[in-house]
Amino acid sequence: MTTTLAPTAGPDDRPAHRDPNVLRWLGAYASSAVGDNVYYIALSWAAVQAGTPAQAGLVTAVSAVPRALLMLGGGVVVDRYGPRRVVLGSSAVRCLLVVMAAVLLLAARPGLWALGAVAVLFGVVDAVFLPAAGALPARITGPGQITRVQGMRGLATRLANVLGGPLGGLGVALGGTAGAFGLAALLIGVSLPLLWVVRVGHLPPDHDRARGALLAELRDGLRHIGQDRVLRPLVLAMAVVDLGFVGPMNLGLTLLAQERGWGSLGMGWLLAGFGTGAGTVSLLLTLRGRVPRAGLVMALAELGACVAVAWLAHAPSVIAATGVALLIGLLAGLGGALSGALTLAQAGPAYAGRVTAVSTLVGFGVAPLTFPLVGAAAGRWGIGPVFAACAAIWAGGALLALCSRPLRRAELPR
Repeated sequence: MTTTLAPTAGPDDRPAHRDPNVLRWLGAYASSAVGDNVYYIALSWAAVQAGTPAQAGLVTAVSAVPRALLMLGGGVVVDRYGPRRVVLGSSAVRCLLVVMAAVLLLAARPGLWALGAVAVLFGVVDAVFLPAAGALPARITGPGQITRVQGMRGLATRLANVLGGPLGGLGVALGGTAGAFGLAALLIGVSLPLLWVVRVGHLPPDHDRARGALLAELRDGLRHIGQDRVLRPLVLAMAVVDLGFVGPMNLGLTLLAQERGWGSLGMGWLLAGFGTGAGTVSLLLTLRGRVPRAGLVMALAELGACVAVAWLAHAPSVIAATGVALLIGLLAGLGGALSGALTLAQAGPAYAGRVTAVSTLVGFGVAPLTFPLVGAAAGRWGIGPVFAACAAIWAGGALLALCSRPLRRAELPR
């Protein structure tokens, strides 16, 4: 029998891309995402000016540590107080932190310790912001629109990646690093009034529960995942996929372009190919709204993407590599959007924050810490074996999904 996912609470069942409430959320999410990109460019630029490239890399990566340590607790906070309230509060704090960084740069020339402290604090806030941002879409529309909302979210993410770089560079050029931080704070701040007017659905009566200690609620969330025949293999598969994905598709593209002598222009083409593929599939999901046999399609898409990653390291030219990167974007974008939609739909509104925290912990908190290992392995053995190893890990996650009958037969709500 096909597994049908549990419905979630939502205030409106109209198509998400025509729902003003969803569009307000989308505007807030896009503005905040662009601000994040500008912030990371400003932080990395300031760190490079204050130390060596290796030290700068450490400063930009250190925010992953508090995310890894605190994100599970952040998921409990989201379910206790509601994703909209937590997104609003954490966005305001993130904005203030970036403003503080801008003021610090205007008043003095901060060293690496000061910049690292800003990065760590930003990571602490991210530990509650990221689960809240991931859980909020399930509360702003009907259950049948989750896939469409995930597609819209993917489009906003690609837009942020495209605009963040040029805007960050422009901010540095016109106002120095402090100006870039100020621009990032402005963009994050713009999301606040939009989020304020976003309406969320109320939890149905059968989801009401007493609040307990944080650890007790965390155990309750983990128990909810462990007892669900779809969530259990889905969360595990996503964690393994993220371990294989993050290295090659972030640091790995830069290392590949460097090893092949394609330079920064070649790296730009690879990033453009991946972004175009991911953006295209996000647009298609936004328009289509639902994919039949979502669990099976997700697993097959991830399996195809990992094969393409292994192939990417052997592409004979930058043009061929760009085409492979586009294919990876299409397949990984489809798999990622469907896994996110399946997670939200199956989790239920009362557990969305904790389940989102667990499902994204590896991607946002653990996998970025593997960058030094990926770089060291590429320097010792070359980029081909590194991409092959990451693709094998990625394939392991896809096969886990394929081997689970409940997940393989899972359907999204209509």
